[in-house]
Amino acid sequence: MGREDFKNSSILIKDIMTKVIISVNVETTVFQVAKMMENGGIGAVLVKKNNHIIGIITDRDYATKIVSHNLSSDTPVEKIMSSPLITINFDESILDAAQRMTSKKIRKLAVTDNGKIIGLVTSTDLVAQFCK
Repeated sequence: MGREDFKNSSILIKDIMTKVIISVNVETTVFQVAKMMENGGIGAVLVKKNNHIIGIITDRDYATKIVSHNLSSDTPVEKIMSSPLITINFDESILDAAQRMTSKKIRKLAVTDNGKIIGLVTSTDLVAQFCK
């Protein structure tokens, strides 16, 4: 798939998104989430409050927020999560996702269906499609 093919692609978010949603409560510590990421080989965990997903914590948050501010490992994820959560609808194109990630300077988007979060799409997912 070349650059023009990517731009003209009819591939939708639902075709490439990860459907497994891993979330934690706002009180979960950054240490607990780091262990989850390490053990699961994942780069992001969604954060919820009162059973509503309100943010995301990513591997990048560790470098830019925890380490640079010398926060303790018992800091609640609510203190460093990225919020509000930036989303994309499941029936939008991969080009829409690439443009949103670029404009917002992020690498992960929550995928929604009628406002409900149903998965994640990452810049790695987009690169994998570009390389096919």
